Amino acid sequence: MRTYKLIPILGATLLLFTQSLNAQDAESTPTLSLEEIWKVAETNNRQMKLSELNLQQSHLEILEAKDRLLPELSIGGDVKLNSRFLIYENGLFSSPQNVPIEGYGYGAGYSLNFNLFNGGKDRRTIKIRQEEETRSQYEADLQKHRVKYNVAIAYFDLYKFLSFRDFLNAEISTEKKQLSLIESLSKNGIVLRSDVLRTSVKLSQLELSLSDIEKKIYITKQRLNVLMGRNDDEALEIIYQNDSVMDTITNSGYADYINIASSQSPEYKIVNSDIQLSEMNIRQIKAAVLPKVSLYSNYNYTYPQISFYPYSNDLWGFGQTGIKVQFSIDNLYKSKHSIARALVVNNQSKEKADIKREEILIQVSEAYLQQQQALESVETAQKNIIKTTETVRVIRNSYLNQESLLTDLLEAENALLEAKFNLTSAQANVKLSHIRLLAIVGIL
Repeated sequence: MRTYKLIPILGATLLLFTQSLNAQDAESTPTLSLEEIWKVAETNNRQMKLSELNLQQSHLEILEAKDRLLPELSIGGDVKLNSRFLIYENGLFSSPQNVPIEGYGYGAGYSLNFNLFNGGKDRRTIKIRQEEETRSQYEADLQKHRVKYNVAIAYFDLYKFLSFRDFLNAEISTEKKQLSLIESLSKNGIVLRSDVLRTSVKLSQLELSLSDIEKKIYITKQRLNVLMGRNDDEALEIIYQNDSVMDTITNSGYADYINIASSQSPEYKIVNSDIQLSEMNIRQIKAAVLPKVSLYSNYNYTYPQISFYPYSNDLWGFGQTGIKVQFSIDNLYKSKHSIARALVVNNQSKEKADIKREEILIQVSEAYLQQQQALESVETAQKNIIKTTETVRVIRNSYLNQESLLTDLLEAENALLEAKFNLTSAQANVKLSHIRLLAIVGIL
C-alpha cells in the first residue's frame, strides 16, 4: 500500500522538477535588444569578418610598397667545370693556341642596386596603396551599415510576428469563451446553430494563422542567428512587449540629413576615393617617360682569372660602383594612349561621383518621406484601434441582446485584430525607416 501512495508523490516531484528545468532554460536564454544584436553581428558576422580581412590585406600591401624603397642586395656564388681555353689567333679555321687553365672554377660576390629617382613611382605607389586602404575602410563601413540594416529588418520582422502571436493567442482565448457562450445560447434556442458553426470556422482560421506565424517566427530567428554569426538553431529572445521601439527616434530636418550624407556617406566617400586613385594613376603613367637613376655596386671573387689579359690561375677580385641612368625612348610614344585612357577613367570617376550624389539625394528623400508616412500611419492606427474597440463592445452587447447579427460581430472583431496588426507594423516601420535613413547618410 505504501508503494501505491508513493507513486503520486514521485509523479508530482518529477513534474515539478521538469517545470523547474524548463524555467531554467527559459531564464538561461538572454533577451537581446537591437543594439546588443548589432554588437554581436559586428564581431561575428561573416561579411564583417571578410571586410576585416580585406583591411588587413590593404595594410600589408602598403608595407609591401614601402619595402620596394629599400635597396636591392643579393649575394651569389657558383662552381663550374671549365673546358679547354682555345685562342684562334689566325681565325676560326687555324690551329688554336691552348691556354693552360684549371679544369674547374668558382666565384662568389654581391650586387647592390639602390633607386635614386624613377619619377616618384615608388613613393606614389605607397600613396596609392594608402588610398586603397582608406577605400577598403569605406567599404567596410558600408558593409557594416548594410549588415546592421539587414539585422534591423529581421529584428523588426520578429518583433511584429511575436506581437501578432500574442494578439492571436488572446483572440483565440476570447473566441473560445465566446464559442462556449454561443453554444450555450444555441442549446437554449436563443441563437441559431449556424452561429456556432461560424464561430467555429473563425476559431479554426485563427489557429491556422497562429500556426503560420509560429513558422515565420522560427525562420526569422534563424535569419537573425545567421546574421549574428551564430548557429541557426540557437535560442534567441528579443524585447517586444513594450513601446520602447519608439523611444530612441530623434527626428532631424531633411536638410540636415543631406548635409550629413555629403560628408559621412560611405558610398559617396568610395566614389571620391576612386577619383583620387584615378588622378594618382595618371601621374604614375606620366612618370614612365622620366629617366631612372640608380646607384649600383658589385664585387666578385673569381677563380681562375680568365676575364682579362694576362690570364691567371689565381683567385682574383674585381668590383664596380657607380650611378646608372636609363631613359626609355619607346615610352615617349607608347605612353600617349595609356595617359589618354587614364584621363577617360578619371572623367568616368567624376561622373560616377555626380551620379552617386544624386542617388544618395533621392535615397535620403525617399527614406525621410517613408519615415514621415510611417509616423502618420501610427497616429491613424492608434485612432482606428480606439474606434474599432468601441465598435466591438457595442456590437457584442447588441448581439447578446439579439439586436445585431453574428456576422457583424465577427467582422468587427476581425477589424480590431487587423487594427492591432497595423499599429504594430506601423511602429516597426517608423523605427526601420529611421534606421534606413541613418544607414544611407552613414551614421548608423
